[in-house]
Amino acid sequence: MTQLRTVQVLGGGSAGSSAHVRSLASGLVARGVRVTVCAPPELDHVYDFAGTGAHYVPAARRGGPAAVAVLRNAFIGADVVHAHGLDASVRASLALSGAPAPRTPLVTTWHTRGHVAGARAGLVRLLERTTVRAASVVLGTSSELVDRARRRGARDARLAPVTVPASRAPVCLHDGKARAELGAVDRPLLMAVGALEPGRGYGTLLDAARTWRDLDPPPLLVIAGEGPERPALQRRIEAEDLAVRLIGRRDDVAELLAAADVAVLPSRWEARSLLAQEALRLGVPLVATAVGGVPELVGDAAELVPYGDADAVASAVRGLLDDADRRMDLAAAGRVQAGTWPTEDETIAHVLSVYDELSDRLGPSRRP
Repeated sequence: MTQLRTVQVLGGGSAGSSAHVRSLASGLVARGVRVTVCAPPELDHVYDFAGTGAHYVPAARRGGPAAVAVLRNAFIGADVVHAHGLDASVRASLALSGAPAPRTPLVTTWHTRGHVAGARAGLVRLLERTTVRAASVVLGTSSELVDRARRRGARDARLAPVTVPASRAPVCLHDGKARAELGAVDRPLLMAVGALEPGRGYGTLLDAARTWRDLDPPPLLVIAGEGPERPALQRRIEAEDLAVRLIGRRDDVAELLAAADVAVLPSRWEARSLLAQEALRLGVPLVATAVGGVPELVGDAAELVPYGDADAVASAVRGLLDDADRRMDLAAAGRVQAGTWPTEDETIAHVLSVYDELSDRLGPSRRP
């Protein structure tokens, strides 16, 4: 029986999609699948794709014909190509175009969606239509993304909730060492995590932080992440004397989050937020915007607020800080809700079943 071979393609690579590809590569290799990961070197530096047992091929984050040629060579002999995100899907479909029949099946996973306007929005719609029509199967990590793919003309769009593995590092809720490091020994600790970029809602979060200054003691808001918005956010924090710390990208987010009293997710759009998943698993009360796939992900196990509404964010956080029983209820509900998500093994098995289905269409089953 021939060994199944798949190529995973990452472009820009959000934290969620990159972590998913690493998990997927590791799980597939463990099941006897030959896996190649094509991703930018800066992502491999963080996620160590070769460390999963996969073959790693450096692929530029963006590029023209040369980047497509790298993928075309990597695809030789593949049974299934799986692209994650729009950029990766565009390049993968170009690399596969012109291939002799039967063409290698393309699976594309939509982990998130962009928010653009004007001419750029029209281009994104065109690229989405082109790539979903080139794909044999489109997997959406939320129902909204599945519906969007179908509107763009996908022949076969399916819901595929992605569960990113929980941190394997030991964590301790309200860990004193972590709180001391962050400067929140004798005050409430609020935690947000994510790239400092437009659409993450950090401006709204700073608006809310301005209203917490009258609390006694005032909570400390810690934001973990890096991005182009950092200089502007830092200037505002200093100018308004806000109790907010930007701590950059951290490898110990789970430990820091476990030390928090409340987690806050103010994004304009999310599918299956890593912060939301980790917070609910750890039993950390979550305040999140009711956008995208967030309500579907968290159910009744979080306080949901409208995007961009600083008063609603501030009120929800104040309410939780004032109500220990509500925090305990949300902590328990979060763990229950997390138990309803597919496990890492189930996520991998589902993707492998899609690969087997597609490879069967081209001939006898090659499942290892």
